[in-house]
Amino acid sequence: MPVAFIPHGGGPWPFVDIGFPNAEESPDLAAYLKSVKALPKTRPTAILVISAHWEEAVPTVMTSAAPPLFFDYYGFPKASYELTWPAPGDPALAARVRELLGAAGFETGADPERGFDHGTFVPLKVAYPDADVPVVQLSLVAGLDPLQHLALGRALAPLRDEGVFIVGSGMSFHNLRAFRDPRSRPVAETFDAWLRDAATREPAERDRALARWADAPAARLAHPREEHLLPLHVIAGAAGDDRGVLAWDGTFAGLRLSAYHYG
Repeated sequence: MPVAFIPHGGGPWPFVDIGFPNAEESPDLAAYLKSVKALPKTRPTAILVISAHWEEAVPTVMTSAAPPLFFDYYGFPKASYELTWPAPGDPALAARVRELLGAAGFETGADPERGFDHGTFVPLKVAYPDADVPVVQLSLVAGLDPLQHLALGRALAPLRDEGVFIVGSGMSFHNLRAFRDPRSRPVAETFDAWLRDAATREPAERDRALARWADAPAARLAHPREEHLLPLHVIAGAAGDDRGVLAWDGTFAGLRLSAYHYG
């Protein structure tokens, strides 16, 4: 299976009008997300999602066989909280994730009650509208250490040979205040230019660059807090020796975003 880092947009977009500027650009991202289903050449047995919207002290997996949706946003229209996407969970995959991470030296956790947050259900509702593939969500690790998240991805790499499609859901630019400020456009362009180069380098160089992402031009302006970038580190770790490609290069709310595929 390939692995992918995808931008998930904002809140309940594209299913509800969220009032962002330059909304006419949003269908471009929606079209890309719809295409993600075609990335694996064969149907995955399950999908493992690392979402920017879940952090725990140790990497933690959802274990429910029928996860609910977790509406982890606020201030949107009523319809935002009435969305449905009844994808099944996969307790066996959750156990396998914990086994692999444990073998790599990670302490792990399990959450039988947590539902899919919008970093998972929004992009996958676009890509898999029939909700017919089992999905498990894995948390980021508190502290947001880039090296630790690269190692996390490396530990998960065997899942690719077991039919699991691993998806990192975040944003290549995530500064919420900046989305409404036109002065942020050159900041987003600057950081994304660096990221497009770094994420597609030869694997060893890629991982070194991502480990030091905070030294990149405009890094902390693009990511005041790095939770939306670190799903890419997990994906890069799981990519192993596969070199990445820029899979989508567009804008959301007028600011530059990018997506990356490996394998």
